[in-house]
Amino acid sequence: MTERTFSAILAERATADPGEPLIVDAAGVMTASDLDAAATALAHELITRGVDHDNTVAVSLPNGRDFVVACFGIWRAGATPQPLSPELTASERADLEQIAPPAAAIGAPPASAGVAWLPHVDIVPREGSLPDVAATCWKAPATSGSTGRPKIVRAAAPATLDPSRPVAAFLPQRATQVVAGPLWHSAVFTYAFRGLLTGHRLVVLERFDPARWVAAVEDHRATWGLLVPTMMTRLLRLDPSERTVERVASIESVLHMGAPCAPELKRAFLDWLGAERVDEVYAGSESNGLTHITGTQWLARPGSVGRPIGGTRIRIRDRAGGDLPAGENGLVWMRRGASAAYAYVGAASRRDDEGWDTLGDIGHVDADGYLFLHDRADDLINRGGDKIAPALVEAALESHPYVEEAVAFGVADDELGQVVHAAVRLVDGASSPEIMAHARARLGRRAPVALHVTTAPLRNDAGKVRRAALARRFAPPGD
Repeated sequence: MTERTFSAILAERATADPGEPLIVDAAGVMTASDLDAAATALAHELITRGVDHDNTVAVSLPNGRDFVVACFGIWRAGATPQPLSPELTASERADLEQIAPPAAAIGAPPASAGVAWLPHVDIVPREGSLPDVAATCWKAPATSGSTGRPKIVRAAAPATLDPSRPVAAFLPQRATQVVAGPLWHSAVFTYAFRGLLTGHRLVVLERFDPARWVAAVEDHRATWGLLVPTMMTRLLRLDPSERTVERVASIESVLHMGAPCAPELKRAFLDWLGAERVDEVYAGSESNGLTHITGTQWLARPGSVGRPIGGTRIRIRDRAGGDLPAGENGLVWMRRGASAAYAYVGAASRRDDEGWDTLGDIGHVDADGYLFLHDRADDLINRGGDKIAPALVEAALESHPYVEEAVAFGVADDELGQVVHAAVRLVDGASSPEIMAHARARLGRRAPVALHVTTAPLRNDAGKVRRAALARRFAPPGD
């Protein structure tokens, strides 16, 4: 079988089995024929509104069938979907539209005048066939902004696929997939739609809730899902009676990625679900390279994110660009293929002339080529020359049973340059001094000098955090 357009793949699936349930959400079941018809109606409307081949259309909708309809309608019109968080502020949206104005926006209104706006995807069908076309870029998500000002990452791959071939070893060709994260997030978007195009059924949650995730797996006999570490933490904090192994017995494998996973959390998760059913991948929205490790491999190398796959090569370099030997920490560079898998809009790529690229993470490889990450270079806290990884501090804090969530960040200090602060969400009745004592016992001089207790989530639904924003919020300059 050869590559075909996303539009053709959906049409063929609807023809082969019109009543096949493709999406299950809060509104019920959406069949293949329902999705096909809704996508066609939307594509007609977009074209009528002036959307042309290879235009970008912003999609800012909550999780559910409408998000899926929007993207397939855009692909059927020959355009590129740009998934955006519905919670973007007006200024964040205006910044994105300034660097790359979309031809149309679906869901949340655009910030710019002259952009066609469709508040919903419930479009009256109209007569007429549409040409089978594919955009030359299949997605153009905006980054979370966790590493600086948000930017747009345009995929180099077109909206075509061979549905007879597996996308990756860790993504089964056919599955019932629980979509627990926000569809606007690049990884969730990628695996939900790549899965749907190769035979998945999607069970879409409006937002992650641990009890609802377990119930969704049990009720729909789900076989695959994508998680981030904050979700894993919340699942393990369910009462054991609510997350019995029998309730999640249908799961064949889960994939986690998107943020560092503390070894204690990972080990506890493997103990619950079974090491043979857990995969981890390290990658970015840029798809400039990736590594993979199974749960069983991780038990032999705790803390690793695996070895390179899919043609990826890895080098660890010092600040001068020189290669470092196994075991030494440096900037992680990856190379995958002769050409770039992405193009930035609104930012400069770090990709060099030889095709090596970096996400800005610090790590090392062992003698067998397994990669270990320590943190992002930009996030490291420089305490008197001692470079402290926030992930190390967060893992120590979150190992306390009364800490729901922790985020560490650096605050300016006249004597040391920076000192460690942390924002935490605590279980009701928890004592800050007890948490501080726990941190000092585990971290010594690397422990936070201050805890900032909050009741609001510190990470978004995709598990991402903006440390600089937290530093400004909890420890503004001059304090």
